[in-house]
Amino acid sequence: MWPDPRVTRFVTETFIPARVHVKDDPEPFKRYSERYKAPWTPTILLLDANGVEHHRIEGFLPAADLLAQLMLGRARIAFDEQQWAEAERRFRQIVEEFPQTDAAAEALYWAGVTPYKATGDPLSLKQTAQAFTQRYQDTPWAKKASVWA
Repeated sequence: MWPDPRVTRFVTETFIPARVHVKDDPEPFKRYSERYKAPWTPTILLLDANGVEHHRIEGFLPAADLLAQLMLGRARIAFDEQQWAEAERRFRQIVEEFPQTDAAAEALYWAGVTPYKATGDPLSLKQTAQAFTQRYQDTPWAKKASVWA
């Protein structure tokens, strides 16, 4: 399905993938695209067992960016399930393994939010604002974190 074996391996080891093709499966595609407001392809939805969307990837991406986005979705699922330690670990993994991707700045932001949500201690927010002065300064995520300085 994906030309890069890293993506294929990550998807098959991490998720239960399902594909609904616009041409091969027109009726299911119409139903799902309406249900999830996903009229454009490719759209990758990361859903939980109840069909609740936690992350969305729209359009084609190079392999590293796609992997980082998939990892971001997995981290968001852990965050949404209040698995704080696991979510923080997953967000930080994106920053470490894919620092040049767009997902890295977003992951850094959420890596700072996660310990705050777990403990209520604002120290992680301040540390994250400081980290944004050294990395990803020109991103919307840096602007969002700037209020924590």
